[in-house]
Amino acid sequence: MCGIAGWIDYSANLKDAQPVLTGMVQTLTNRGPDAEGYYLSGHAALGHRRLIVVDPSGGGQPMRWQRGDTTYIIVYNGELYNTEDIRSELLAKDHAFEGWSDTEVLLHAFAEWGEDCVDKLNGIFAFAVWDEKNERLFMARDRIGVKPLFFSDKGGMFGFASELKALLAHPDISPRVSGEGLAEIFALGPARTPGHGVFNDISELRPGWCLTLDREGRRVRQYWSLVSHRHTDDFNTTTEQVRSLVFDAVKRQLVSDVPLCVLLSGGLDSSTIAAIASKVYREERQESIRTFSIDYIDNDKNFRAGEFQPNPDAPWVKLVSWHLNTEHRNFWVDTPDLVESLFPAVLARDLPGMADIDSSLLLFSRFIKQFATVGLSGECADEVFGGYPWFYRKAQKDTFPWSQRLDARVKLFSPELLDRINPFDYVADRYNEALSEVPAFEEDTEENARMRKLFYLNLTRWMPTLLDRKVIKVNQKGVSNCCYASLDTPSYFEITSKGYKE
Repeated sequence: MCGIAGWIDYSANLKDAQPVLTGMVQTLTNRGPDAEGYYLSGHAALGHRRLIVVDPSGGGQPMRWQRGDTTYIIVYNGELYNTEDIRSELLAKDHAFEGWSDTEVLLHAFAEWGEDCVDKLNGIFAFAVWDEKNERLFMARDRIGVKPLFFSDKGGMFGFASELKALLAHPDISPRVSGEGLAEIFALGPARTPGHGVFNDISELRPGWCLTLDREGRRVRQYWSLVSHRHTDDFNTTTEQVRSLVFDAVKRQLVSDVPLCVLLSGGLDSSTIAAIASKVYREERQESIRTFSIDYIDNDKNFRAGEFQPNPDAPWVKLVSWHLNTEHRNFWVDTPDLVESLFPAVLARDLPGMADIDSSLLLFSRFIKQFATVGLSGECADEVFGGYPWFYRKAQKDTFPWSQRLDARVKLFSPELLDRINPFDYVADRYNEALSEVPAFEEDTEENARMRKLFYLNLTRWMPTLLDRKVIKVNQKGVSNCCYASLDTPSYFEITSKGYKE
């Protein structure tokens, strides 16, 4: 992964703003440990930290390209899985390329199609393009929100960054939290309302949205959303379609000029990804895929089955890695290590998260970084395919299914905090707000309508929590560099080869 940061100020001269920009960008070093770059002009300051995955010599950023009398500058965090498809289309329009990075293809795509370029992108991304001639900034975020992007529009200064800490490094943005921000942390946390940046004067560009800034002001629009349709395929056609989409999604994410691996838990989701990656590697590279798993010391003695994990991972990991003949390594973690890593995990995430679940990932990623730079994982398959227990519970409270015990949580809060955040009202308002977004389908039975709501809540409210966790990894010095691979085929929503149907 990489990190982007910068700001636009039409009332200031930013050519001498290097120290501030450097301070913002340096907070993102762990996202991009391999290189950094800066762009400064009269009213724009753009910075980038790079993790090299593709085109080591030609993918540096900020990247510039001039077309006619217009110069475009891009800072970009992400991976495009249809880079070659877009490149071919641009070559037919007389574009020429100096390297093979997706950054260059994305920059040319914006120059060719403007804001409509987002409709052509199959991938995970957060990027900003500055148009020098028209003094216009365009930003966009991928459809599901794998890549983070926050912004602040305050007093004539418009700032943006991949992480909250980068924005807070700007002298005009203070780390203040309002009552609503406290409610996000203590009532909803570790989940977060889409669009909210928790800190005052900071917002999040929502998944599937884009933003344009010029001297006339700021405009945002939603370029993609989930839409409900009647499903007309029979069972065999449906299973073949799902199989094709999953295989294509995984194969497209195996493009890398650096060592790549799969995070293997032995479950259906990660085993499926490992099987596809193993097949592709054997056929195209004549080599075995690397796989990694994590386990806890004495877990074989102390494991207790639960609703979310009915059996231990280790036996299944061993069976799958043996069957696929992967180059497998296991990482062992002990409780004292988890405790010691709790604070660094919070610092990496910028907000309170999932405690030992975050710190275990931090330690695991640090181990993986010794052998691989990019990792594919099956995280979020439960959201997509309905794998959580709450998909099958008939009786549960009328609230977010992963937050059924707010009454127990608030017993730990002080009276002052309770008065400030009104936790029950706040969660109820956010829950009803989410339900109001669900793309209804008039032909639904009562059960199908319930499931449609559940899937929507999971895809738009719970999955971002895991994505926030997943994009924060650790390399040998700090935060790691595994990219995210999902089984992006949601039940109850019609799908196309690019993802969900628009």
